[in-house]
Amino acid sequence: MRNLNKTLFLGLLAGALLSACGGSDHDDVVVVPPPTGPAQVPDSALATSASFTQFAIEQSRSSSDSAEPLGADKVSVPPSSETDEPVSLG
Repeated sequence: MRNLNKTLFLGLLAGALLSACGGSDHDDVVVVPPPTGPAQVPDSALATSASFTQFAIEQSRSSSDSAEPLGADKVSVPPSSETDEPVSLG
């Protein structure tokens, strides 16, 4: 009987020690923010044909092959003017 109590006690003690080792106070889960949509053409670029042309020139000079694409959902027809002089792209 004494060996049974000793074995039972040691078994319970080992179980308690092993269960204490597995706990953790912090979460290892990293929260990833939801993906954002592509950058959009700003409203200021759609105000006049000159501002749209200037925006297009700046984008062509600063773009890279690894950059995210620019969304053009708001651009159905680029702004145009019958009175503005043509702008040199070079």
